[in-house]
Amino acid sequence: MQTDKHVVPADFAAPAAAPAIGTPTIKRRVIAMVYEAFLLIAVEALAVFLYLLATGNRQAPAYRTGLMVFLFLVTAAYFVHAWSGSGFTLAMKTWRIKLVKVGCPKVPFRNAAIRYLLAWGWFAPALVVGGLMDLHHLKEWAVALILGMVAWGLTAFLDKDRQFLHDRIAGTRLIALPKVGKKK
Repeated sequence: MQTDKHVVPADFAAPAAAPAIGTPTIKRRVIAMVYEAFLLIAVEALAVFLYLLATGNRQAPAYRTGLMVFLFLVTAAYFVHAWSGSGFTLAMKTWRIKLVKVGCPKVPFRNAAIRYLLAWGWFAPALVVGGLMDLHHLKEWAVALILGMVAWGLTAFLDKDRQFLHDRIAGTRLIALPKVGKKK
């Protein structure tokens, strides 16, 4: 398991008796990402509704492209705002995972934005390959996406701290937060 002890970020300074903060396991991060996907579906559904309302549900190619750009920006706003604010989204908070930049009380906006763009590495290579191979069937796309996501996820095993490639490049890291004891 990846419970290596790491330098505690400044905003987590605590007494010496506090447990060390380590990297969350890959399994925990993947489960949080699945939960995140469900939450993001709701955010994106609202965004699609608002876009269709604003554009009068026009279906010309320019409007479809506009919708894709709008969804990309809405998703960016969702993640970058959460990461540069509290350091976690609802899914990350539920699974006690926080995004930090060591030495900073909060993740700077720039690092959060870079992380968002780099996190497309989970999907972008598969989308490019699928487009180049002219995939048409759902099963073919599913295979391409799954292979691409597994390949990107394996980058954590190449890192000594078990951080994903996008975190390493963006200068951020995920940490596992300790369980909060119930008050009696």
